[in-house]
Amino acid sequence: MRQWTVRRRRRAIAGGLLLLAAGLGSCDVDVPTAAPGPADDGAVTVGSFDFPESELIAEIYAQALEAQGLEVIRTFAVGPRELTMPALERGLLEVMPEYSGSALGFLGGTPSADPSTTLMQLRAALEPRGLLALRAAAAQDRNVFVVTRATAERLGVRRLSDLGSEAGSLTFGGPPECPLRPLCLPGLETRYDLRFARFVALDAGGPLTLQALDEGFVDVALLFSTHGRLQGGDLQILADDRNLQPAEQIVPVVSSSAAAEFDPALSAVLDRVSAALTSEALRRMNARIADGAPRDDVARAWLQEHGFN
Repeated sequence: MRQWTVRRRRRAIAGGLLLLAAGLGSCDVDVPTAAPGPADDGAVTVGSFDFPESELIAEIYAQALEAQGLEVIRTFAVGPRELTMPALERGLLEVMPEYSGSALGFLGGTPSADPSTTLMQLRAALEPRGLLALRAAAAQDRNVFVVTRATAERLGVRRLSDLGSEAGSLTFGGPPECPLRPLCLPGLETRYDLRFARFVALDAGGPLTLQALDEGFVDVALLFSTHGRLQGGDLQILADDRNLQPAEQIVPVVSSSAAAEFDPALSAVLDRVSAALTSEALRRMNARIADGAPRDDVARAWLQEHGFN
């Protein structure tokens, strides 16, 4: 009976997310304002964005919760915040790894480089939506803009502001939502007056982006500061010398209804994960995944290293 309930919950989540995706892509689709919530199924639904690091952190959350006896439904690679945020509000997702500054900006706030201020403002923005931001990790993963070492030397660029006279002849690559994000192309235009010759929609700092850089299909691209590839010397991060990027602590966002159902265990486990997670550890784990290690194994090894049984 319990397995049947959880299977029904999975089908409800999948159907609800499809409706949200349809509503995002077409103004002719009426997306319902109500969707299935936790439904007393006894399982925590953990979601993620559609890029490897988010899926890794979500897997760490999921395994840590399972180690404490909680049942978990994994709903990974959901998509951008236009999908994940309403899915959290409607109970389709109950736990998500978020990035404090980007989440606050998406909700209409003004994030800053100060982690504590950004987190406080994020909590205030989430509360009326029935969502909670738990303990933030020391780990941060900011947007960074990179070129190959060869391009940096050819153009003589080390900072984003150095691109001013070159941008009009360069191709920029980033995730599909980049033209709408104030911390991506719009921010580069307003803060740095950078207008590139062409934008190419790629993945969110994933293998397509790296391939496009390596093959010269794009000249400048968005990556994340914890990307494993940045451990090598073949890519040059362009310094954000005008402070476009805010604090981006990794923080679990949880629905209030899930906290009411599963606390104190839920919050205690996720806070413990955040207390141990560092940027350096994320970079190492991301590098392992890029080298082909299974995500589940990488998450399990980190949890064992930090005493999660």
